[in-house]
Amino acid sequence: MTTWKPATTAVHVSAPSLSNSRPISVPIYQASNFAFDDPDALAEALERPDGAFAYSRYANPTTRALENKLAELEGGVAAVATASGMGAINSVLLASLRAGDHVIAQQCLYGGTFATFKDLAERFGIEVTYVPGDDPAEVAAAVRPNTRLLYLETIANPLTTVIDLPAFLAAGKEKGLLTVVDNTFATPLLCRPIDHGADVVLHSATKFLGGHSDVTAGALVFADEQRYRQVWQHTMELGACIDPFAAWLLIRGIQTLPLRMRQHCANAAVIASRLAAHPAVAEVHWPGNHAVAQRLLPHGFGGVVSFDLAGGREAGHTLGKSVRLIKLAGSLGGVESTIMHPASTSHRQLDADALRAAGIGEGTVRLSVGIEDVEDIWADLTQAL
Repeated sequence: MTTWKPATTAVHVSAPSLSNSRPISVPIYQASNFAFDDPDALAEALERPDGAFAYSRYANPTTRALENKLAELEGGVAAVATASGMGAINSVLLASLRAGDHVIAQQCLYGGTFATFKDLAERFGIEVTYVPGDDPAEVAAAVRPNTRLLYLETIANPLTTVIDLPAFLAAGKEKGLLTVVDNTFATPLLCRPIDHGADVVLHSATKFLGGHSDVTAGALVFADEQRYRQVWQHTMELGACIDPFAAWLLIRGIQTLPLRMRQHCANAAVIASRLAAHPAVAEVHWPGNHAVAQRLLPHGFGGVVSFDLAGGREAGHTLGKSVRLIKLAGSLGGVESTIMHPASTSHRQLDADALRAAGIGEGTVRLSVGIEDVEDIWADLTQAL
């Protein structure tokens, strides 16, 4: 296979070949069922994720084109596309954990991940130890005989914290743990966790990979074939697989990912710098301010900036009501800028103690910086602040 730079790899997605030509863009195979002439061939197709197409819950040509591209971008052996980011999270956790297992996770995580861990604890007795993420020695200190999995985020949601990913992954590997990394905020253009030792990389592809706020999707990328086949089987049985039209929208979004991420990163850097000097802002959370992120993310620090308002929760709500260009919205990663108050929305599942432990304050605001002209974004923030 030709080795291209990531910006080139993202653009060129292989479509199925026809007799004498092939389409430039991947077609939408909007089919649920596929016919066979040979009963044995049908039976074989239903047993493996990479064989002939039989039923779109198992595999689909459009979906496979997407999965091949995701695996290539992340440097994995294979990928499974899911119907949402939560579909990806639940698929890998339910496929990998059993009742009574123990998980180590960093304290600052996506709120939906917290909710999943809470549910697993209540229903299956799967316990979770949350570690600050300051020192990889935290992993060894938290390990128990029943510890099975280490769960991390490349750029944490919502505070954009960046831990020493290679060191934490190495600490997990030393203890024989399965390592799972949520790479949603970074995308494979800024970081490829498999290159640093991760076993599984996941995405809420709804965010930057799709990039246009028009598709809900998730993805899992695997470093080894055996894990891929195990999780594919479970994802298929859960019914968490993506549909062909959503897969096609995601392919289209990925083709412009390099251009969009370049602008997201550039705009976020400007906004972070200016927010730091604004009297209404008590603190700015942005990866570019930290040495670990500068080492791990040489190609950019992502499009998300979080900041603490001096006025607390009331100031956060006022800001959300006052923006005009920026959208008050629950998701992120689209071409448009969006803002939200995590304590009352994305992380509402956490009580006051858990919010404090994760570093999320009453006045914390998460801003997904879009690709609009940065002066227009800043003007809107200024009038709202």
